[in-house]
Amino acid sequence: MDQSLAQHYLSDALASFRAYRKLAEKALDQLKDDEYFITLDEESNSIGVIMKHIAGNMLSRWTDFLATDGEKPDRHRDMEFVIEPKTGKDDVLAYWEKGWQRVFGALEPLGPEDLGRKVLIRGEEHTVIQAINRQLMHYANHIGQIIFLAKHFRSAEWKSLSIPRNRSAEFNAYLAEKPGVADKDKQLETVVDFANQTQSQGKQ
Repeated sequence: MDQSLAQHYLSDALASFRAYRKLAEKALDQLKDDEYFITLDEESNSIGVIMKHIAGNMLSRWTDFLATDGEKPDRHRDMEFVIEPKTGKDDVLAYWEKGWQRVFGALEPLGPEDLGRKVLIRGEEHTVIQAINRQLMHYANHIGQIIFLAKHFRSAEWKSLSIPRNRSAEFNAYLAEKPGVADKDKQLETVVDFANQTQSQGKQ
């Protein structure tokens, strides 16, 4: 792979992980403490469970990323879907933080020459690119669930993290006044700023 293209991929992958994390945490910031542990029905996972599962996956997949199978023998996946008694919001957030630290601790040192290397996940060979994409898709799916639940709990009080309904044309005009919004972090902030501005106008 061309070196500049490989570096671009790594930079974009890192930016994507950071953007998804920020998106999730902007949803978490809107929760009340007890809402971390509410389930909508017997088959649903709470936000706390989803966060615990994401972090458990991160600790397994990204520990010794290039050297060992991403499914570690000491991982107890089924227990990621159980919230033990006395577990609080701070415990879940601490575990979530630990998981993200492991992600970035593994990704940030990678160079273009690493992308074609082979790593194992449950005994199956993946290139580093495939392994990164697999995890990015996994986390995006679960973060979407977190946002859905947080929005459900906040209802009319929800502070939008996306373009509000029926406001796409207005957003395009708003975006035209802010050229150069290329990186994912700025894209998210621009959307959130527009959504907040729109909501404020609606309350006047």
